[in-house]
Amino acid sequence: MRAHPVVGDSLLAALLLLVDLLLFVVDSTHPHPSMKPWYVTIPVDLVMTLPIAFRRRSPMIVAYVVLVVSIVHSVLQLGISSLTASAIALYTLVVYVNRKQAAWYLVAQVITGGIQLGLTWQSSNWIITILIVLTFAFSWVLGEFVGARRAYQTELEARLHLLETERDHASRIAVVQERGRIARELHDVVAHAVSVIVVQADGASYAVRSNPDLAERAVQTISATGREALAELRRLLDVLRNEDGDGVPRIPQPDAESLAELVERVRQAGVPVRLEIDGTLSGLPTGVSLGVYRIVQESLTNTLKHAGQGARADVRVVRGENLVEVFVTDDGAGKARALVPAAEPPLPGGNGVIGMRERANVYGGSLEVGPAPGGGWQVHATLPVRLAP
Repeated sequence: MRAHPVVGDSLLAALLLLVDLLLFVVDSTHPHPSMKPWYVTIPVDLVMTLPIAFRRRSPMIVAYVVLVVSIVHSVLQLGISSLTASAIALYTLVVYVNRKQAAWYLVAQVITGGIQLGLTWQSSNWIITILIVLTFAFSWVLGEFVGARRAYQTELEARLHLLETERDHASRIAVVQERGRIARELHDVVAHAVSVIVVQADGASYAVRSNPDLAERAVQTISATGREALAELRRLLDVLRNEDGDGVPRIPQPDAESLAELVERVRQAGVPVRLEIDGTLSGLPTGVSLGVYRIVQESLTNTLKHAGQGARADVRVVRGENLVEVFVTDDGAGKARALVPAAEPPLPGGNGVIGMRERANVYGGSLEVGPAPGGGWQVHATLPVRLAP
C-alpha cells in the first residue's frame, strides 16, 4: 500500500533531524567542540527540519520558512540540514509549483548564501561553494524529471478517465440502438403476421359455410403464418437470452431474395400483388438486403390493414450499381390515409413508417410515403449499396 505523503515527508524530516543530532553528539565528544550548546542546537534543528513534513501541503510557505531559518542555522554552523532542507524545498517547488517560483527561490538562496560566504570567507569555502552549486543543480534536474513524470501520469489518468466515460456513453448508445433494432424487428414480425392472420380469419368466417375449400385454405395460411412468426420470435428471444449464443441453432434472417415468398403469402391473404425485380438482388450487403425485405413487408402489411377490399399492390425493386430503389404502391381507397399529409405517418403512432424510415436512414438512404397521384398509397425507399472493394 502506498504511504500517505504526510507520513513520508514526516519520516524525511525526522531523518534530517537525526543526522544533525548525530553530528551534534559526535562533535560533543571532541575535546574542542565547534557546535553551540544543546539548548541552542536542538531547537534550531527542530525549526529547520520540521517544516519539511508539510512541504507538499504548503510548498511556498515551507520553502521560505526554510530559507529564513537556514540563514541562522548555517551561520551557527549547526550541521548539514540547512543545505539539505533548502535543496528539498527547491525540488518541491519545481515539482509541485512551477519553474518561475522555483527560479525566484533559487535566486534568493544564491543571494543569502553569497552574503554568508562573503562575510565568513575562507580558502576552504571554494569546496563548500562547489558542493552547494552541485546540490542545487541536482535538486533542480531531479525536480524537472519527477515533475515531467508526474505531469505525464496526470495526463494519462485524465485520458483513461475520459476513455472510461466515452466507453460508458458508447455502451449506453449501443444498448439504445439495439433496443430500437429489436423493437423494429418485433414490430415487423408481429404486425405482418397478425395482419395476415386477421384478414384470413375474417375471410374464413365468411366462407366457412358457403365455400369450405376457401375457408380451409385461409386456415392453412393462418397456421403457416403463425408458425413463421413464432420461429422469428424464438430467434429474437434466443438472441436476448443467450450472451454468447454458442451452440444455439440459428434461423436465417430473411433477405431481399425472399421477396417472392413474402409476396406469395400476401396473395394468399387476399391481396393480389405484382412483383417486379429489375436486376439481381444477390450479393447485397446483409443489412441492406434485410432492410429491403422489411420495407416491402411493412408496406404490404399496411396495404392489408388499410387499403380495403379489392385493392391491388405493385412491388418493384430496382438494383442499380450503387443504389437499390423500392417502390410499393396500392390502388386502395385508404380514406383515413388520404387525409394524412405525405410527411406524416399514416397510422396512429406511426411505428411502421418510423421503422421503415429508420431502416433507410441507418444505411444512408431515404423514404418517401404518401398518397399516390391517381389514388391509393405509395412507398418509395432508396438504399445505397456499399459493396466491399
